Amino acid sequence: MPLLLIFVLLAGLLAGWFLARRHSPAMQAAVTPALPGVECVPWARGIEGQRKADLGDGRYLNPIMPGDHPDPSILKDGDDYYMTFSSFDAYPGLVIWHSRDLVNWQPVTAALKQPIGSVWAPELIKHEGRYYLYIPTRLKGEGLGGRGSIHVIWADDIRGPWSDPVDLGNPRIDPGHAVGEDGKRYLFLSGGGRVQLSDDGLSIVGEMEHVYDGWAYPEEWDVEAFAQEGPKITRHGEYFYMVLAEGGTAGPATGHMVICARSRSIHGPWENAPHNPILRTRSSSEAWWSRGHATLVEGPTGAWYMVYHAYEKGYYNLGRQTLLEPIEWTSDGWFRAVGGDVAQPLPMPVVGRAVPHGQALSDDFSTDRMGVQWGFYDPQPGAARHRYDNGALVIEGRGSSPADCSPLTCVTGDRAYRFEVELDIDEGAQGGVLLFYSRRLYVGLGLNANNLVMHRYGTERVLARPAHLIGRRVFMRVSLRDHVVTIHTSSDGQTWHKFGTQMEVSGYHHNVAFDFLSLRPGFYAAGSGEVRFRNFRFEALRD
Repeated sequence: MPLLLIFVLLAGLLAGWFLARRHSPAMQAAVTPALPGVECVPWARGIEGQRKADLGDGRYLNPIMPGDHPDPSILKDGDDYYMTFSSFDAYPGLVIWHSRDLVNWQPVTAALKQPIGSVWAPELIKHEGRYYLYIPTRLKGEGLGGRGSIHVIWADDIRGPWSDPVDLGNPRIDPGHAVGEDGKRYLFLSGGGRVQLSDDGLSIVGEMEHVYDGWAYPEEWDVEAFAQEGPKITRHGEYFYMVLAEGGTAGPATGHMVICARSRSIHGPWENAPHNPILRTRSSSEAWWSRGHATLVEGPTGAWYMVYHAYEKGYYNLGRQTLLEPIEWTSDGWFRAVGGDVAQPLPMPVVGRAVPHGQALSDDFSTDRMGVQWGFYDPQPGAARHRYDNGALVIEGRGSSPADCSPLTCVTGDRAYRFEVELDIDEGAQGGVLLFYSRRLYVGLGLNANNLVMHRYGTERVLARPAHLIGRRVFMRVSLRDHVVTIHTSSDGQTWHKFGTQMEVSGYHHNVAFDFLSLRPGFYAAGSGEVRFRNFRFEALRD
């Protein structure tokens, strides 16, 4: 047989073997996509099939916190790590999560119980044995320029109890706590501001001062706004490092970025990094958009990382998710991001220290999971309007629709999922299931004594009851796949009937409706009387 023919046959056999191996489970984890942002390696699956970053082979795949976990504030406390996020309009809020390896996280408590406004970019710190949360707020409906103030709560144990909020009387956002070489405590703020704190951290001393002008990015870049925000101070070696965001938190995919400045003194002057930006989405072809709002943290083995948030391409409605990326310190005293394509697996910071990741969203309402899982949207201060009663969550009706009744929702990080719940409705009440973004934008289905009520685009339409729904007890199921919402109803939880209208919700996000939120599964109780909810069941679906 001619040598050329033998070579061709061997090449064909090798190519066939490689293609077969490429599509085997073992090779899938090693394949790098030919195009940026194309997913080849699947996420691990955790509780209820939910996405999980830890791949179980010494690698992780971002995000470490899927779903709506924006503005991460992280604290290293010995061998433990704690992290919290902007909770915006959900109360109880400011869920604190715990990890020992920076990748696997479990909820600890919801630190903020009392409604004080929409919570934007908190700061979690520990100082002289006490934990503090600095909490900037905005009054709902007043947007970026609205009235608000920074509050502080504290605890001697991270699990609580946490104190009532103390109003510091400063209207800025995005506080970053620092202790200077002078031993004094400071809050660095959006727009380059700074205030000094009292020694106990519970009041402001003196006037606000401007200490930093930011970094000028090229005019031709596509950004949302200058928006100098999120200053986080880390002391490393002989320098204080200020890591912050510019470019706007949403808007164009390429807008948000991470920049850095440093100073030998907490009082400046601040020198911009010569290689700013440290991190930026450079093209809309990337898998993660609007990457920014970073904090530096030392890992379990002494290596360093950044945690930051980003939008997942094609899934703005999941909100800003939390990513972890390694950094390295350079010989000139700066640092750089070394994660490369963060849509591909990265080495775990450490192996063998994982806590159980995540939590089940299914709830039989036998225990109180308010805050740690559930949150009321923009509730009014006052007495609780819910109680637990023999396996039922009972919610007192308020308002007339999801827009004004403070629905109850939870965060999910999955692209596709299904949930169902049983409802029992009092005379005069109305209850139902939702995918809820804000009071202006939601979809779902409700039931009252006489009719069905269809919710879509944040509006209501009354419909006649179908023949199979008799009485005030009903089962409802919501499925989301490829951004399409499908609803089923049942009278017994066994035989299901598809609701005739399906809805597409890819546009239910901040760039359309503002508010920095995410589309969340939940339910509501409106009108007079009460609605009882039983056996909430959740399942993540393969997308």
